[in-house]
Amino acid sequence: MNDWIRLNERDHVVIALRPLAKGGALTLPGAGGVTVREDVPKGHKVLIRPVREGEHVLKFGYSIGKAKTDLAPGEWVHSHNLETGLSGFLEYRYEPAADADGTDASAASQTGRERSFQGYVREGGEVGIRNEIWIINTVGCINKTCEVIARKAEALYGGRVDGIHHFAHPFGCSQLGDDLTHTQKLLASLVNHPNAGGVLVVGLGCENNQIGAFRQAIGEQPPGRVKYMRAQDVDDELETGLSLIGELVEYAERFERRPVPVSKLKLGLKCGGSDGLSGITANPLVGAVSDRLVSAGGTAVLTEVPEMFGAETILMNRAADERVFREIVELVDGFKRYFIRHGQPIYENPSPGNKDGGITTLEEKSLGCTQKGGHAKVTDVVAYGERLRKAGLNLLEAPGNDLVSVTALTAAGAHIVLFTTGRGTPFGGPVPTVKLSTNSELADRKRNWIDFDAGRLLTYGSMETLAGELWEELLRVASGERLTLNERNGFREIAIFKDGVIL
Repeated sequence: MNDWIRLNERDHVVIALRPLAKGGALTLPGAGGVTVREDVPKGHKVLIRPVREGEHVLKFGYSIGKAKTDLAPGEWVHSHNLETGLSGFLEYRYEPAADADGTDASAASQTGRERSFQGYVREGGEVGIRNEIWIINTVGCINKTCEVIARKAEALYGGRVDGIHHFAHPFGCSQLGDDLTHTQKLLASLVNHPNAGGVLVVGLGCENNQIGAFRQAIGEQPPGRVKYMRAQDVDDELETGLSLIGELVEYAERFERRPVPVSKLKLGLKCGGSDGLSGITANPLVGAVSDRLVSAGGTAVLTEVPEMFGAETILMNRAADERVFREIVELVDGFKRYFIRHGQPIYENPSPGNKDGGITTLEEKSLGCTQKGGHAKVTDVVAYGERLRKAGLNLLEAPGNDLVSVTALTAAGAHIVLFTTGRGTPFGGPVPTVKLSTNSELADRKRNWIDFDAGRLLTYGSMETLAGELWEELLRVASGERLTLNERNGFREIAIFKDGVIL
């Protein structure tokens, strides 16, 4: 393996693939040698061409910020000498990219619409990849009640379905206006997720999110799929809850796995705890698999809107039409207004962990982040808490926070979330959450967290080979032949985006 990698011939920097010591030499084909002027951690950047103060520094062939001072070849480029070049609102123009056609000939030839997985076809025609019972509470006051019901129900009925799960949250009461509406919408979309063969909705009785109003948000359901219980109205909520779950289990047992076209599969795309290799290994790998799915008629959904800042025009120019383009503009500007409304700087990112891993500016993180969306056209923009409507690559309104964005991806309808990380996390959402490490050291050290080692791209794995491996692994997960580590460990959580007053 080489000591460094250069991602584009226009770039001013190379990325260290191992720690580089001061005084070491980098030999650049056709450009002579560069002496490293200081110790550089793995995943961080080394300048290979001089840059004047105020000039743009390029990585991926795009600007990742401006030099704070004159920079000489061999310098470590990071937050001490590089700053974001982003500021305020921008004027956008729709300039369709010629290569954004949503297909990949190589991928299509290897996958094809004839590929299938073993899924559960629901009464309304939607497809699930798990046949579970979900307990959704309307208000946080009854989290523990629902937790006890889930634990007891798993002991009684767990072998008859794929699992019985409750997802705790603190909201549903003392919220006003749009804040309450967003909570209702998000929870209602979870109730409608096809991985849930049956759902028990539990209310307390005095909360803002009353079962009557919440039921309207959920919409019509097949008879027997959703049961409701108001804890204040029954003598023994545990006994009643277990009885209702017994009925839901009987309903869910009607469904059996059968072959389903891969075009029915929906993938959520997410990165968390990035490092300097995220945009080189795991994110492009996820993008390749996203393209494969889209080429086969399936659906992928990309979120983390604040982490699109600086790379948003790449996505805008891949909009399927001008309507989608305008919706992407509003998606991006809407989040900028959100920051301003709360008196926060728009471009205050990346996080401390990202910086430790080698990410310096928001545009650098964004250029890596958006690679998870591959090269397909953007077919639709989905509001927070709403469900996917169109096949192809979608953009979803949600922040970068891991728990909030994975919850939003699940509510939108993603069957599986592909979660890339250079730092590692045990977190999992309500659906199978496939953790892909950007580097092999993390995969070796955290084998109880990491499902797939994308760091092999730097050693002996080709993009085509690893994309094929990941694709087949996803079909096994979708078919129930393989459980993700978050499923095995019992790590399933939700978090709801809050932007309003609590009484």
